[in-house]
Amino acid sequence: MSLEQHRKDGSRALSFAVITVSDTRGGPGQGGKPDLGGDLLVSSIEAAGHRIGLRDWCVDEAGPIEDCVRRALARADVDLVLSTGGTGIAPRDVTAPTLARLFEREIPGFGELFRWLSFREIGSATILSRACGGVIGGKVVLALPGSPKALRLAMDEIVLKEAGHLVAQARGPRTP
Repeated sequence: MSLEQHRKDGSRALSFAVITVSDTRGGPGQGGKPDLGGDLLVSSIEAAGHRIGLRDWCVDEAGPIEDCVRRALARADVDLVLSTGGTGIAPRDVTAPTLARLFEREIPGFGELFRWLSFREIGSATILSRACGGVIGGKVVLALPGSPKALRLAMDEIVLKEAGHLVAQARGPRTP
């Protein structure tokens, strides 16, 4: 099947889970600090004709991240999970290694392409990103940075263009 046919087959509206991973944004008791990254993901997804099946928040710790992701994956109405935040190299940034332990199949091209595209905008500072992707339980999970500028790049240049194709491939062949 051609790439164009795969994309056509995967062009239906999808349902996304958006998870904000942060010690300072989006969650209860965060002092009213806005979740700009999560808001940007939601608006991008909805503007592309998709829907939000779940919006969640967790602190940047392995246990809560795993719990949030598993909660999203358990929902029948969620096709694809996006997390925002916790993908840097600071000691508190544990999203990437936490998800890597859960991935049944890694999607190395996602992080590679994101960093390559980021290089055009921010230069060598892109090496600080641990954006990553993989498949868990037949569903795609992508870990994105928290920066709105980086999120816009990821959504416009990768995620929204490939979401249907990713979901279709992660689920495997259709039965007749």
